[in-house]
Amino acid sequence: MSMFLVPALALAACNGDGEAPEVDDEDLPDGGGDTEDDGVDDGDEEADDGSALQMGTGSTGGTYYALGQEMANVINDHTDQQVNAVATDASVENIARVSEQDLELGMTVHIPAIDALEGEGDFQGETMDNFGFMGYIYPETNQIVVAADDDIESIEDLEGMRVNVGPPGSASHAASQLILDAHGIEDYEEYEEGFGDGASMLQDGNVDATFGLLGLPDTGIEELAAQQDVELLTIEDEYLDEIEANSDYERITIEADNYDFMEEDVEGIAAYAVLIGSLDDVDEDTAYEIVEGLYENADDVSHAQADHMTMEDIMLGSEDLPLHPGAEQYFEENDLLDQ
Repeated sequence: MSMFLVPALALAACNGDGEAPEVDDEDLPDGGGDTEDDGVDDGDEEADDGSALQMGTGSTGGTYYALGQEMANVINDHTDQQVNAVATDASVENIARVSEQDLELGMTVHIPAIDALEGEGDFQGETMDNFGFMGYIYPETNQIVVAADDDIESIEDLEGMRVNVGPPGSASHAASQLILDAHGIEDYEEYEEGFGDGASMLQDGNVDATFGLLGLPDTGIEELAAQQDVELLTIEDEYLDEIEANSDYERITIEADNYDFMEEDVEGIAAYAVLIGSLDDVDEDTAYEIVEGLYENADDVSHAQADHMTMEDIMLGSEDLPLHPGAEQYFEENDLLDQ
């Protein structure tokens, strides 16, 4: 496994530090950690010959991690491949590590994947293109959670507050910053934790709001709402117009029936979560087998977001991204390319 170097300028922007940290093999997350046993097979036992493919997911409290574990299990059950799902800081890290041949597969929002190809956004002038699209996973919706009794009624009220924006290098972090910038929010105490930790911090009174680019509905929010009264903040039309004009995010209505605690719809922004694979380390036959095994058996994934992994939607998020040749062969053989 190669040495992984996150794009220096991206990390400098996120961490306020001019040097990018290097991560040695022994420091790579193993996808297990000291998390509670949730009944999901972590899928992190490598094949006997050490040939297991590594799939980057997200932080342990987020949708990517739980869903990624199940996706890996389905691939392992229905193909000759062994895939380990590992915890990471999600989209940007996964793209960088796949491109630098440190991971073979990764989950990411499609927007930072486009940024990587163009050297924009978190990639800050460094293009990365050693990856190909392998399939749509689910729609990711930015959700902003506050305690119901904190008198925070709008995003503008977050000025001067303690705000968790998501891990550096994640799409959650980028989307949070996009929203705060659109509202002109500059004076706030920033925390950069995964949504699971952010929810705990909100519950403990250590932050005033926590952002997350999550599935809808999100189990982490449901669990938090079972412990305390919470609300979701809406993005007003004028700010949605600005965000849509200056990014690839799209507005989405978070309908009140998504959560028991909601009394009315709120507006947010959304993007597509997709699966990518290395062009160098995942050959065409392997990619074909993974796409076939995963998407033809997506019903075996119990996570709620897997409901979106259908043949009808499999190409969502692929626009402007290169297709992995093995995945493209599968799409072509099954008349999916023109969807």
